[in-house]
Amino acid sequence: MRVLVAGGGIGGLSAALSLAQSGFGVEVFEQAPEFGEVGAGIQLSPNATRVLHHLGLATALEACAFLPERTEFRAWRSHKLISANPLGETVRSAFGFPYYHIHRGDLLAVLVEAASRTPEITLHTSARVEGFAQDSKDVRVTVSGKEHSGDALIGADGIHSIVRTGLFGPEAPAFTGNVAWRALVPASSLPEGLIPPAATVWWGPGGHFVCYYVRSGTLVNCVCVREKEGWEVESWTERGEYAELKGDFAGWNDAVQTLIDNADRDALYKWALHDRPPMPQWGRGAVTLLGDACHPTLPFMAQGAAMAIEDGAVLAACMRGSADIPAALGRYEDLRRDRTAGIQNGSRRNARVFHMRGISAWLRNRAAGRAGAGAMARLYEYDALTAAEPSGG
Repeated sequence: MRVLVAGGGIGGLSAALSLAQSGFGVEVFEQAPEFGEVGAGIQLSPNATRVLHHLGLATALEACAFLPERTEFRAWRSHKLISANPLGETVRSAFGFPYYHIHRGDLLAVLVEAASRTPEITLHTSARVEGFAQDSKDVRVTVSGKEHSGDALIGADGIHSIVRTGLFGPEAPAFTGNVAWRALVPASSLPEGLIPPAATVWWGPGGHFVCYYVRSGTLVNCVCVREKEGWEVESWTERGEYAELKGDFAGWNDAVQTLIDNADRDALYKWALHDRPPMPQWGRGAVTLLGDACHPTLPFMAQGAAMAIEDGAVLAACMRGSADIPAALGRYEDLRRDRTAGIQNGSRRNARVFHMRGISAWLRNRAAGRAGAGAMARLYEYDALTAAEPSGG
């Protein structure tokens, strides 16, 4: 069987590798002239690294990732520690796999290299999926004016998915009232010891600021969110101005100010965060969706990439050994819908929790330490490699 994948990002390529490992031929169509990620850092928890290690990528990931020791939650103005959760060896011992901080571009490079040396996978660039049609025999996809056919089509083409629009029509996402910034700071430009080997999250009224090391500790990735109105551009490549970022976090602690002051002012980006409710249906016939195309997630649980990686593993398991593609894709959707909806809803809830004010923030801080460990265990113990087995993951 031959599977067509629209989108050559993290979700599309990890799905292609999972499908190839299950014996499928895969064609991946990436609309850009070359494979690349415009984002900055992401966090890969054990539920994702379990899949990536199973794909044989452990050595390549360890060469470019950073292994954090803990997650810290701190107060926006005073820098006071509110709570901390261990990562590092604690997580590896508990769940069998590591927790990585990694640059998106580095992860994508690892996936592209693995896909390039996998004979079952054919990679196409400058290949924009423009539409598709299906009948009882196959799926035909129009790619940059040319037609390709296969047994199934997977729409891994992101938040503005052409495949999703072809299945269900256009949608109008809702602006959340939050604008996110991202920046990279050379670790060498920062005072020694300023940033610990941790994911640090400062909670503040109407905003929060996250930082952590990537690229083996040579860069600090920053993602910072403020509640704002009047600007609603949903794009990863929109430039932002230093003065606006500085103003958004005026009055925050010295560590935040130092990070902002040492960021590359020509590489500050901002995007308006839009929300989309969980979809009741992902596919029809031999066409389905994966990752942000069907469950785009606000960046408040660090699980967007992990959900796409899980999707690919479960999809491959459902298709493996099944001659009925629509039934296999329907089972994949049924197995994934509740988990991904839970992450979407949890991320939406965290947006409110992170930005609390006054007595609500005080109560949140008092409860933070008790809530963390149990939520982490439920998230990380999920096994996408066995989720399609009768006993479930």
